[in-house]
Amino acid sequence: MSRYISSNEAIWRILSFSIHERESFVQHLAVHLENGQRVLFHRRNFSPKSTREPPKTTLTAFFTLCQKPDVFGQFAKTLLYTDVPRYFTWNNSGKKWDPRKQGDVYPSITGIFKPKVLGRLYTVHPKQCECFFFRLLLVNVPVPTSFKFLRTINGQVFNTYQDTCKELQLLEGDNIIGT
Repeated sequence: MSRYISSNEAIWRILSFSIHERESFVQHLAVHLENGQRVLFHRRNFSPKSTREPPKTTLTAFFTLCQKPDVFGQFAKTLLYTDVPRYFTWNNSGKKWDPRKQGDVYPSITGIFKPKVLGRLYTVHPKQCECFFFRLLLVNVPVPTSFKFLRTINGQVFNTYQDTCKELQLLEGDNIIGT
């Protein structure tokens, strides 16, 4: 019997690194505009319901988590989107964030654990302007509860995420070079 070993695993084994006890796990986080989730249709799972409701993603579930009134929802409101995988695990079957049950105990809140996990947002090319600026807001604005919330500053709702980034001074203009 034989099996395939990738070049990365081969080097890892040649250098005698531990294979099963790696320190950090990376959780990929979805980035998409409102109703911009990827939808995959198969003949066996197609239904009229699937065309009405966009699927839940790590992003939309984070918005839902931040809206919860319980202890975990209140704690989630202190986090940026990229910090969520440190304290919550993605339940793919339920399409929701569940509190982690292993790791270092979080000092001030019962039931919160912090293992060595990293959250990584998918990259977005700057040519996809609105999605690029949306991603910029996700890494800088805590407690987003909706797509509209990310476009709102001091009660004023902006038309685009780019305008919101400008208002929050997250963008540098060319006029800075001349000064």
